[in-house]
Amino acid sequence: MSAATPSTARRVSARVGAISESATLAVDAKAKALKAAGRPVIGFGAGEPDFPTPDYIVQAAVEACSNPKYHRYTPAGGLPELKAAIVAKTLRDSNYEVDASQVLVTNGGKQAIYEAFAAILDPGDEVIVPAPYWTTYPESIRLAGGVPVEVVADETTGYRVSVEQLEAARTERTKVVLFVSPSNPTGAVYSAEDTEAIGRWAVEHGLWVLTDEIYEHLVYGDAKFTSLPAILPELRDKCIVVNGVAKTYAMTGWRVGWIIGPKDVVKAATNLQSHATSNVSNVAQVAALAAVSGNLDAVAEMRVAFDRRRHTIVRMLNEIDGVVCPEPEGAFYVYPSVKALLGKEIRGKRPQDSVELAALILDEVEVAVVPGEAFGTPGYLRLSYALGDEDLVEGISRVQKLLAEATG
Repeated sequence: MSAATPSTARRVSARVGAISESATLAVDAKAKALKAAGRPVIGFGAGEPDFPTPDYIVQAAVEACSNPKYHRYTPAGGLPELKAAIVAKTLRDSNYEVDASQVLVTNGGKQAIYEAFAAILDPGDEVIVPAPYWTTYPESIRLAGGVPVEVVADETTGYRVSVEQLEAARTERTKVVLFVSPSNPTGAVYSAEDTEAIGRWAVEHGLWVLTDEIYEHLVYGDAKFTSLPAILPELRDKCIVVNGVAKTYAMTGWRVGWIIGPKDVVKAATNLQSHATSNVSNVAQVAALAAVSGNLDAVAEMRVAFDRRRHTIVRMLNEIDGVVCPEPEGAFYVYPSVKALLGKEIRGKRPQDSVELAALILDEVEVAVVPGEAFGTPGYLRLSYALGDEDLVEGISRVQKLLAEATG
């Protein structure tokens, strides 16, 4: 066989070609396309509040549009007034005191995660990733040259990993441990004691910790959010916090997130951003400034609705034979096990994995859910309960009727 010519050689780089499409966004896009075509699809795929962005935030953006100051380039690392507000918000909400030089404003949480990993990982460095994980984490690690090492937790532990599991995964190549509480996709929340234990283990072994705090205000019942660097000062020199306005203020489309970390790492990530995207949209930054400077009344209202929906969806899913759904303590997702349903006959088909089961649910009853394969654990489904109460009940009722037909 002759050598490849330019016309037959690889057209897409191996690095980018290996990236998987975001499964959650793909499911959401398919559901919206079917709905636009007139199908009565109910989507449980998207991880975004169904509430509008609060009016005072929108008004701040409207006013920014008319201000010539925001018609020009601004510092790549973020508006100084927004960085100062993030510093104040972090002290208010987490009791964690930082300096503006430790803050980088990014185009949403995804850019924050990638740039954080890119700033500290060298090729071959390993990152311990508790699974089930959000789909973006391993892809960002690989793009940054790292190697994700999965540590799997299941419903028997409330989807929380132990220090013993983390230690079993640690090698001489381990550089970072990812810590997410409250969790997407499971809604798991670690206690303050377990959070501190994981942090102390990281300190003992000289590891970095990247902690994603995007769901910090969405906790329910007796669960409490704990900010790792706030309770463990000795970790702060090797800890990066990722956060943003998307979930707390119903601002997923505004695309404003941030990194908080050691000054040298934040400076390196800022340099990267200065070449990749430059500054975040000034209008969105002004909206974020209004959000983080304001009170938390809007999220309090959303949390009441999410809590109500949480109880409803858990109860209805657990009424289905073959489904086991732990009660989440945070975020707005449930992550039921459907392993007992796999291989059973449902309307002439026998789904062998949760991908096939999710496809069957969409095709037969027009309900969109995300299969567990997207989160590193086959045999599960993720459903977001950030949708209206009527749609939630209607959607789960359809799933109940369908899965009640499972035989064999």
